Amino acid sequence: MTAETLIRLAREALYLAVLVSLPIIVAALVIGVVVGVLQAATQVQEPTVPFLPKLVVVLLALAAFSPWIGAQLLRFTRVVLEAIPQISA
Repeated sequence: MTAETLIRLAREALYLAVLVSLPIIVAALVIGVVVGVLQAATQVQEPTVPFLPKLVVVLLALAAFSPWIGAQLLRFTRVVLEAIPQISA
């Protein structure tokens, strides 16, 4: 296995980590902004208010995107495992 192959796999792993975490991060960001605007509009400045809505939305996003996340991780794992025989070559 050449250095270029290892660099390509590392780059793809980092890209995959960002890609699979993006839906959950975006969901938390959107609900955080919505709750922040509602808090600003109602002048409720309690820091614990956004916790439960964020938790619920993140869990829903995980449930909705888990098949896609699993498929992406499985694809990458398959690529890495198929590259193992090339290590000794």
